[in-house]
Amino acid sequence: MAAVTSLSFSSISQSKFSIPSPRNLASNFDAFKFRSTISSLDSFNLRVSTSSRVVIHCISTSTDVPTVCETKLNFLKAYKKLVPSIYNTVLQELIVQQHLMRYKSTYRYDPVFALGFVTVYDQLMEGYPSDEDRDTILKAYIMALNEDPDQYRADARKLEKWARSQSASTLVDFASREGEVEAA
Repeated sequence: MAAVTSLSFSSISQSKFSIPSPRNLASNFDAFKFRSTISSLDSFNLRVSTSSRVVIHCISTSTDVPTVCETKLNFLKAYKKLVPSIYNTVLQELIVQQHLMRYKSTYRYDPVFALGFVTVYDQLMEGYPSDEDRDTILKAYIMALNEDPDQYRADARKLEKWARSQSASTLVDFASREGEVEAA
């Protein structure tokens, strides 16, 4: 949970508005809203009633979502060697795109996504001079996003193995929900 120790006056705005209630349809509230310039604090709202009965409503949310810059920095800290520009440009674009997906509020890890990502990565890095560096770059990339590179590889292998074992009829059955993939 985030703690706020001090605020500048420029980060606070005040407005008056009426909120209808069953008991008093003309209740007036002073509302204070703190802008999201406070570190790791998305929003903080405070409502104070000016009626005879004092009611204070406090709402706050806290998230520690790293910036794209921090994710890129984590990658560069984990992989300290120079990446040739032909690969680096695409890697940097991919890490930005995946960062935006990864830290979206609706994101959930998915083995199918892992298979897709690992496949694209392997094809992108196919001509890279060193296999060892290629694996190290992948680990640094996924760890920069605060995810598990071993899980990505394991899920990708598992789904590839499953797909190779399927026939046309089992894939048709899968579409009708009669087939299944073993859960991880």
